[in-house]
Amino acid sequence: MDGETLTWIFLAGGLILMLLEFALPGGIAFFLGISGVSIGILRFFGLLGDPVWAITAWLLTSIGLTIAIRPFIKKYFKSETFTKIADEDYEAMDQVAVVVSDLNENDNSGRIRFDGATWNARSMKGRVTAGRQVAIRYRENTTWVVEAIDAYEPMDDSIKQKEKN
Repeated sequence: MDGETLTWIFLAGGLILMLLEFALPGGIAFFLGISGVSIGILRFFGLLGDPVWAITAWLLTSIGLTIAIRPFIKKYFKSETFTKIADEDYEAMDQVAVVVSDLNENDNSGRIRFDGATWNARSMKGRVTAGRQVAIRYRENTTWVVEAIDAYEPMDDSIKQKEKN
């Protein structure tokens, strides 16, 4: 390979890597690009003639920039990050859901609509009829335990006895 070709490869490759940083942000491609452009300039002025030394210098410069300077750059140029609680149960607490089929406090036969899906549910106290709004309190396995937002209907004893048998 011609020495001039290697110089242009370093210069063009470095510029491409620096532009690639816009598509893949993180700082690494930019530092590899700066190293490539610097080595290309040194080769252009004849200060780094041997191809083996040029590649070695590029590797060392890239590693040095990435390890030494990247933490300082990240400190002053913070990325746009956000954190979100990954606990779905915590996020669902006190959210409003709609009862799809009647709920009671004795079993998990009722269903609610929450986040676009229907879920098994039971009420904390009494009977809650379909169409009413409930507040989610917590979850037991795959069943949401909910509480009616407005006054609940207490279950009469005949229904309680039938469901216990």
